[in-house]
Amino acid sequence: MSERILTLHPAGKQGVNIDRDKYELIRQAILDSLAQRGEIPFGDLSEAVAINLAGPFDGSIGWYTVSVKLDLEARGVIERVPGRSPQIVRLATAS
Repeated sequence: MSERILTLHPAGKQGVNIDRDKYELIRQAILDSLAQRGEIPFGDLSEAVAINLAGPFDGSIGWYTVSVKLDLEARGVIERVPGRSPQIVRLATAS
């Protein structure tokens, strides 16, 4: 059985328990996408992640992207751009 990780949620809700290897693939693809583009509208994030995945992915890229995005927000790695609608995400700025 593969190692799993319990994700965090920025609103304090229950996270999800997912395969660590899939988490790491999606996490890196999100970070690479944001490093390349700076800010990405939430609606375009899954497509950007799919482009940055190194190979085939077994699972729903959209679902994993949302789950890992919420976890990265909760950990302060990425953030939503304040006052923007629809939602736009970027790498977190140092405070």
